Amino acid sequence: MLVVSHVTKKYRKVIANNDINLTIDNGQIGILLGPNGAGKSTIIKCIMGFLKYDGQITVDGCSNKTVEAKRYMGYVPEIPSLYPNLTVDEHLEFIARAYKLKDYKEYKEQLLERFELQDKRKKFGDELSKGMQQKLSICCGLLPRPQLILFDEPMIGLDPHAIKELKKVFEELKEKGCCVLVSTHMIDSIEELWDTTYIMKDGQIAATVDRKDIGETDKSLEDIFFEITEAPKEGV
Repeated sequence: MLVVSHVTKKYRKVIANNDINLTIDNGQIGILLGPNGAGKSTIIKCIMGFLKYDGQITVDGCSNKTVEAKRYMGYVPEIPSLYPNLTVDEHLEFIARAYKLKDYKEYKEQLLERFELQDKRKKFGDELSKGMQQKLSICCGLLPRPQLILFDEPMIGLDPHAIKELKKVFEELKEKGCCVLVSTHMIDSIEELWDTTYIMKDGQIAATVDRKDIGETDKSLEDIFFEITEAPKEGV
């Protein structure tokens, strides 16, 4: 379970995240939905422990800054961060050694096949197209089989086959009882995948939408999203 309690992140006088509260249970897919600049990537980096912040974040009851929590966590960044002098195969081997993985090779081959990277395994990181880099980044995030995994705009740059496979991965992670949080501004990309959606605007959670509740209204998630994000600011 991921619990984010009253998290605020400031860059000097700029408030990037303002009193963020969210909870994602095991076996659930949570969505951070918002326009560019809403603060989605910032809160994901706070959860991963990359940024200092005020507030509290726990993973399975442990502070996200502890080694115990980090063992549960996986991350796919918005912009792939690859080593230019490592091949596709070497990237995955590096992850396996960093996490001290055992019996991972069969799963590694499955990931390479799913995301059509088998014939690219000897290519260096800087030789890959942006789409291929994103696929490799996803494989690296999945290889340790994390119990909590964060995806930041994961579908940008992916081809239709990779998008289809990634959606299957989301469903499989949910079935296995993993906790999944996906940041996106593309509403159609997460249709039918989510359990709870947190709509962000101006660094805040502007609304929390549960799938079980939306069925009781005549509004779609898209309707709710635009009502909130395109509403004029108070005093304007």
